[in-house]
Amino acid sequence: MRYVIMCGCDPKNERPKQMIIKDGEALVERTIRLLRQAGVEDIAISSRNKRFAKFGVPILLHANTFYDQSVERRYWVDGFIPTDEPTCYVFGDVFFSDEAIQKIVDTDTDDIEFFASAPPFARNYPKNYAEPFAFKVKNQKHFREAIHEIRRLCDEGAFTRHPISWELWQVIKETRINWIDFSNYTVINDYSCDIDNETQIMQWR
Repeated sequence: MRYVIMCGCDPKNERPKQMIIKDGEALVERTIRLLRQAGVEDIAISSRNKRFAKFGVPILLHANTFYDQSVERRYWVDGFIPTDEPTCYVFGDVFFSDEAIQKIVDTDTDDIEFFASAPPFARNYPKNYAEPFAFKVKNQKHFREAIHEIRRLCDEGAFTRHPISWELWQVIKETRINWIDFSNYTVINDYSCDIDNETQIMQWR
């Protein structure tokens, strides 16, 4: 299985969130290191920003419509690079623990699995709401169908906000949209969390 670290961002951005430094390394650099420590060899970065080439893994210059101002309809879910191969999509702006990455690597699926935090949160978790971490996809046909359905529902105005990971998982699981079931995915409850800005990372752990 290939592990694709999603680093969607404006290609003009000089300092994407995924390049924020913590403990001497960028977030994406840390994720690459932890994946390798967990035995993963096939790692790539999905981004339109060529600055990520410095991290020593292949760069998949994916045309993500969400950051393309010239496109009339833009969808966050277009950040998942199309492929027929089994792929684990790992979010690049997450500060992962060793245990979190190992859990993602060790968890198997015949279809699709989603990884995120959930309440009640660990004492060292820095937020009061859940954050998504990864999608592990064996059944790419099912995954593509769900993304197509997300676009359709988005165009119909079915969502209360622009659909992101949680909405995609609701469609995959065929559960009620605009509502989160915290019991139907693989929970990672430690300090692993999405990073919003550099100020936040300075206060981490």
